[in-house]
Amino acid sequence: MKEPAVSADPTQVLAFETDCHIFDGCGFPAPGLHSFLFEPIVGNADDAVYFNKTMLLALLGSIIIIGFFWAAFRKPKVVPGKLQMVAEAGYDFIRRGVVYETIGKKEGEKYVPLVVSLFFFIWMMNLWSIVPLAQFPVTSIISYPLVLALIVYVLWVSLTFKRHGFVGAFKNFTGYDKSLGPVLPLAMFIEFLSNLIVRPFTHAVRLFANMFAGHTLLLLFTIASWYLLNGIGIAYAGVSFIMVIVMTAFELFVQALQAYVFVLLTCTFIQGALAEHH
Repeated sequence: MKEPAVSADPTQVLAFETDCHIFDGCGFPAPGLHSFLFEPIVGNADDAVYFNKTMLLALLGSIIIIGFFWAAFRKPKVVPGKLQMVAEAGYDFIRRGVVYETIGKKEGEKYVPLVVSLFFFIWMMNLWSIVPLAQFPVTSIISYPLVLALIVYVLWVSLTFKRHGFVGAFKNFTGYDKSLGPVLPLAMFIEFLSNLIVRPFTHAVRLFANMFAGHTLLLLFTIASWYLLNGIGIAYAGVSFIMVIVMTAFELFVQALQAYVFVLLTCTFIQGALAEHH
């Protein structure tokens, strides 16, 4: 009975054997955590520092984004060409549709570069999921969304202290309101945990979980399409392949949506730090 091929490294399990199909006596090689683990390209997994596929994709994605905007704006024209027009449309969408709408034009202008950078970086990291040969969303590895969320968290906390001082920031973080009476201490404790502990975690996990689940579903239907390609299973393989196309289209929507939600929440946090009513 055939088993899914396993390399000497237990963290590396092949997605499927090319000659493994239904009715051939081999079980369905379902995707799992092993689908998100990669051998180092440079160095060893036991080393403190090494370089693997996700790091390569993150690096390439950063270069692509920087190269795109550099090419679009290095010689800006009053009547923009196609590349400049696309870049301006994307930049203006985030500036006006997210930053200005959430923070306001006066306060928000200085944060436009950060928010635009976050949006396009996250979007590019998500898009790797459907790019041939890459086929892996970098943000499905929790460390990447976590670092981005921590950047936003540090900015939010520092802005709150800068704008309101220590006492004002404390009230901001704890939702201090004397009208709550006897329940005030409990409410302040819950707000403190929610704002300073839970908020950065949920900010990161929302992006990570969606990309992790989406990639798993794409793998599931892709592997199933090949696995069922045998005998009467060909009919089911066709249905599975249709689901691959449907899920790919759906992932395109989710990838952009999750990048948008991440920067929208970022702007909401910044707006809360700057709001005068605190």
